[in-house]
Amino acid sequence: MRLGLKLFLGFFLIVGIAAFFVMRIFVNEVKPGVRQAMESTLVDAANVLAEMAADDLKAGQIRDGRFVADLARAKRRDPKAMVWRFPKRTLDYQVTITDAKGIVVYDSTGRDVGRDNSRWNDVYRTLRGEYGARSSPETPGDDTHSVMHVAAPIFDPADGRRLIGVLSLAQPNRSIDPFIAASQRAIMKRGAWLIGLSALIGLLMTAWLMHGVNRLNRYAKAVSAGEPVPPPKPRRDEIGDLGQALETMRRKLEGKAYVEQYVQSLTHEMKSPLAAIRGAAELLQEPLPDADRAHFARSIEGQAQRLTETIDKLLALAEVEQYGWLQKHERLALAALLESAADAVAVRAQAAGVTIAVDAQAESVQGDGYLLRQALNNLLENAVAFSPAGGSITLGARAEGEGIALTVADRGSGVPEYALDRVFERFYSLARPGTGQRSSGLGLSFVQEVARLHGGRISLRNRDGGGAQAVLWLPLRLPSVPPRR
Repeated sequence: MRLGLKLFLGFFLIVGIAAFFVMRIFVNEVKPGVRQAMESTLVDAANVLAEMAADDLKAGQIRDGRFVADLARAKRRDPKAMVWRFPKRTLDYQVTITDAKGIVVYDSTGRDVGRDNSRWNDVYRTLRGEYGARSSPETPGDDTHSVMHVAAPIFDPADGRRLIGVLSLAQPNRSIDPFIAASQRAIMKRGAWLIGLSALIGLLMTAWLMHGVNRLNRYAKAVSAGEPVPPPKPRRDEIGDLGQALETMRRKLEGKAYVEQYVQSLTHEMKSPLAAIRGAAELLQEPLPDADRAHFARSIEGQAQRLTETIDKLLALAEVEQYGWLQKHERLALAALLESAADAVAVRAQAAGVTIAVDAQAESVQGDGYLLRQALNNLLENAVAFSPAGGSITLGARAEGEGIALTVADRGSGVPEYALDRVFERFYSLARPGTGQRSSGLGLSFVQEVARLHGGRISLRNRDGGGAQAVLWLPLRLPSVPPRR
């Protein structure tokens, strides 16, 4: 099960179970609460009616006295009341009066006159000076609907301490069932909203947490795959601390891997020139003709120059590779940039009998002027080395999409197909035409790193009709986050 689903289910179960039990308590308390309130009103009404019936009961005319007549008129009234959205058109009270022995002398329904109610709890307790009440089925044997009875003592009007009868006031519970059901529905409805809102909050909280976790997951996968990805955005929580820890670990691991690769590459590249120097030095210790001695001396000088070039370019490459971002950038005029790069290799081009033409069709670009000039110099030197005598090189700039394309095109023999995908590898180089010599292979690696720092790209392809063309594409706007290797 996914972590996000576990978090959501855990949160929802805790809140949902708590809300469920709270709702059950409220729902279960509605019915007794409403009935308790109804019982309280019945107590008040019963005692009022008991005082009103006292005179007729003492006079023995309870059945045809004023009390019964008034009660009958009241029963015929239409209250025309709207109680909490429920209409009330009749009076639900039922009045039963017993004498001092518990024998029914009046019943508002006309059914129980003459019946002995002295054993019923409401009458029994009231006759003994206690509070009497009971709840009985509305229809004997049917517990679906019940009636609440509350009794009040009837005292002799002349002697307030002599009990002469009991008045029982009854009201069917079904008269208040709609109110109980409505309250329970309201609680359930609001409870459902509460659970739904809790689920939404849990979902949002889970999504918020998982958003941070998923970003760290994508970041870790991208770093493992070597893809360029910005560091996690800072957050003031444990997920933010974890992201910073991952970024710190990545930097340390990349630094360690880079040092190991750097040392291995440098050691491998230096073995061949050092072996050649050592062999030439051993031969020079022996008696040799002047021509051989001069040949071996030139070999030592050439290998020493190769070592110097390799070390210088490795240092330059190491410097740009360790940049997390451009140390400085400015708006550069492309015409001046191209002219400066062409002037830097003019002497070497002239010696090789190669001409360089500048064609700037775009005005400016943003970037580090030093790095871009050095990158163009490396591309031009590479083009000069592979151009035949009398050849030409075009150094141009043009708008392309959302950026600027800096191009270096020559009319040489082009690049072998097998080498097109490897020319940007560190220390990989092709033999120069005529001499068969190889460069350190670091010039194009430097160009690739400069393109990376500017958020651009470098590509090399053969041209139709002969020659090759290198395209250094730079975006019009520099990347907002540091590019990664």
